[in-house]
Amino acid sequence: MNFIKHSNLSGHAPFSPSQPAWLRYDDDKAIKYLIAKKASERGTRLHAWAKETIDMKIKQPRSKKTLYSYVNDAIGFRMDTEVVLYYSPNFWGTADSICFRDNVLRIHDLKTGTGPVHEEQVLVYAALFCLEYKIRPGDIEMELRIYQNDDIDVLKPTASDIVPIMDRIIHLDKLINQAVEEG
Repeated sequence: MNFIKHSNLSGHAPFSPSQPAWLRYDDDKAIKYLIAKKASERGTRLHAWAKETIDMKIKQPRSKKTLYSYVNDAIGFRMDTEVVLYYSPNFWGTADSICFRDNVLRIHDLKTGTGPVHEEQVLVYAALFCLEYKIRPGDIEMELRIYQNDDIDVLKPTASDIVPIMDRIIHLDKLINQAVEEG
């Protein structure tokens, strides 16, 4: 048999055999699922565009638009993009943009969706940074930003915000590793 080549396709279809939960979706849920999937793909593309734009230092027009503010701020603060913060194989993540200079940690997170923001995400990035680079959170200043819906949420956490997250990561990592060893 000569199978038809579909060279224009890659990855998985929104309603893929490898994730067949959609078989049980009613019509409304199927449409909502597709819209969410398309929004996720759009977000991935916007993040890739932002990374390239920041890395090439291409300033955007002054605007309150989320994407332009995010790009311009990252360029202005001379931030690195898409940086992996690693504690262990169980605990790591990729910060959208980050810099550590003059004893100030900056982490900026770009949100392209409209759903509720969870500030804990940037706090976890800060905890992972402190764990990986063995920096005590009380010895530095932190400014963490979330860019979404043409607004910037600025957090200035203290050690009392970050240390419990670091402790939780350390505890869970030990617990997980012990469970794996015991089989």
